[in-house]
Amino acid sequence: MTDKNKKNTLTCPSCNKEFIYEGLEKNKAFPFCSKRCKMIDLGRWLDDEYRIECAQDNLEDEF
Repeated sequence: MTDKNKKNTLTCPSCNKEFIYEGLEKNKAFPFCSKRCKMIDLGRWLDDEYRIECAQDNLEDEF
């Protein structure tokens, strides 16, 4: 691997595989390594595996 490729090597947040980032034109699934990993992550959000915590007091004030 050349020094240039080392700078562009990223880790997929879904599968932890290293991949070479070559810009948005070639890596349409960025920041994931593939469309599959991108869809797996979306499924995790939709299944409530990921949550964004908020203060309960703020939530009650809004409703």
